[in-house]
Amino acid sequence: MVSQGRDDGPAHVNPLDDPLIRRLAAVVIIGSFMSVLDTTIVNVAIETLSRDFHSPLSTIQWVTTGYLLALALVIPMSGWVVERFGSRRMWLVSLVLFTLGSALCGLAWSPASLIVFRFLQGLGGGMLMPIGQSVLARAAGPQRMGRMMSVIGVPTLLGPVFGPVLGGLIVDNLSWRWIFFVNVPIGVLGFALSLKWLPGGDRVEASRFDVIGMALLSPGLAVLLYGLSEAGVGSGLADPVVIGCLAGGALLIAAFVMHARRSEQPLLDVRLFAERGFAAANVALFLIVAAIYGAMFLLPLYYQVLRGESALSAGLLMAPQGIGAALMMPIGGRLTDRIGPGRVVPIGMTVVIVGTVFYTQVSPTTSYALLALSLFVRGLGAGWTIMPSASAAYASIRHDSVPRATTALNIVMRIGGSFGTAVVALVLQRQIDTRLPGASHLLSESAGTAARRLSSHAAGQLGHAFGSAFWTVLVMTCVGLGATFLLPKRRPPAAATAGTDGHGQPSMVSERT
Repeated sequence: MVSQGRDDGPAHVNPLDDPLIRRLAAVVIIGSFMSVLDTTIVNVAIETLSRDFHSPLSTIQWVTTGYLLALALVIPMSGWVVERFGSRRMWLVSLVLFTLGSALCGLAWSPASLIVFRFLQGLGGGMLMPIGQSVLARAAGPQRMGRMMSVIGVPTLLGPVFGPVLGGLIVDNLSWRWIFFVNVPIGVLGFALSLKWLPGGDRVEASRFDVIGMALLSPGLAVLLYGLSEAGVGSGLADPVVIGCLAGGALLIAAFVMHARRSEQPLLDVRLFAERGFAAANVALFLIVAAIYGAMFLLPLYYQVLRGESALSAGLLMAPQGIGAALMMPIGGRLTDRIGPGRVVPIGMTVVIVGTVFYTQVSPTTSYALLALSLFVRGLGAGWTIMPSASAAYASIRHDSVPRATTALNIVMRIGGSFGTAVVALVLQRQIDTRLPGASHLLSESAGTAARRLSSHAAGQLGHAFGSAFWTVLVMTCVGLGATFLLPKRRPPAAATAGTDGHGQPSMVSERT
């Protein structure tokens, strides 16, 4: 245990200057990047999988859906398992599950086997991000949280950008099986480095497992995300399955909240949301992620359906956003630690708005240079938004609440991303049906096919439909900007429990009070 009253060091000191924390960051990035990358890398291979397995797209789509549902099921329990078994042990277990699932996916012999193995992969991948985030948050302490969260922001923002690029390269030049096999050597490397560098001894006396809470929250989250996913891929809000999933998921989550408020040891401590800073950070994070992921859903479709680009080309055309984010995340992290997230995140959101405005005017002939510049500007702003908002949440809670706070943040981000994607997909589909009745099937056609079949008038109308969908993204971003003004504008105080243990390792435990 770590004694009370220890300071986490000067706020101006970069935590990555410490070689021990640098090793922690390297381990966490490897695992987290694999998990985030796999949420999008498979998307470009759906058509190939359908052809090779001689199965309809509706069946193969479960390769993606099954992975997302597994993530939704396992994320709620990540805080408890870290407290019960320790972050090191659970990180290693998650890495093994993910790597084993990846190898089995590459060996799959049928759609059913691939879906099952993909679900197994998701069970491991779902805990990698929250456990890694918890490890870094505990090691850094509140005063250096911004810079440490910028580290975890690398896989969060760049994974969805580079997933389609890497997937397209593999599908075009190798077998689709290498989409999964590529994770195996990386997973083995991550496991070896984790054994060597990840400190143990952070297991604490965990509360009794909340069986009722698990039975309510995990299925509720999975059903809600499935409903949002189905609404976004074309079923629409009027579909009875979508309505049932959204209503059922919302009821289960509401029932969990009522249960958690009465329980002394809930699976997810909803009382954390009574802290003004934590609640404000989660609201801002939900809206920010919704806006950013909504745009990341639209952009590849615009390039492929309207401009006739391949999946690989569309992925490369999205690279400016990743470059912009990578440039600004370290700066945003340092500023967050020095002047507070409430002064940094609104600036980032304003920059995201500036970069989004141009996309509301897209057409079939819009200059690629202007598109790339706008996307680069969006990336600059994104680097100052997601992770600084997350650091604001951590700054307002006790050190021993970090694991369950991380669970809450990951749930909010997961729902926010699915919500934003579903909303812009519905708006796009409605706009296409209004402007080009019966043409919504264009969104599911292979790259280039739709563009070749479009007349100049139809292409113009489709451009207006994409512009309207980007207006929705712009509105969500503006609402998110409003929420960021609730974030704390002061630099976080020194932590009482951060520091190192008796062996010079970054401490990830605290006294329970």
